[in-house]
Amino acid sequence: MIVWSGRSGRRFGRERPPRARGVWIATVVGVVLVLLLFFGAFLPLTGFLAGVTATTAGLVPFPVIRVTLVTVLGGVVVLALLILAVTRRRSVAAWVPVVLAVIVTLAVTAYPLVTVAIGSADRAGDVWPIITDLVRRITG
Repeated sequence: MIVWSGRSGRRFGRERPPRARGVWIATVVGVVLVLLLFFGAFLPLTGFLAGVTATTAGLVPFPVIRVTLVTVLGGVVVLALLILAVTRRRSVAAWVPVVLAVIVTLAVTAYPLVTVAIGSADRAGDVWPIITDLVRRITG
């Protein structure tokens, strides 16, 4: 075990201890998990929901603008949290923003599914009166 002596060759200014190895491990784990969630869950889910919207002629709504805004805002927050993690000096202080970044990524991943489900439920309420009116017209 190497003990930091506080003398790293800098003559002026405040001297800092070196980053712990756990900081780098936490940051790498966070980046890998965020990328896995983005490419393995968010993109396929968003593509599937957009495809469902296209095949149902808009019956299942897909809010493109809101999903895009949430994705961009979530990406900025996740990037800021990962940068915050890599700038910490202690391992525990680095794991907290990494965990928060993964939680934000999960929330951004779930957002399109939730909005499509809510929009579909609202749209289903609009469809039933049309169907009953058509049935009533056909049956006379």
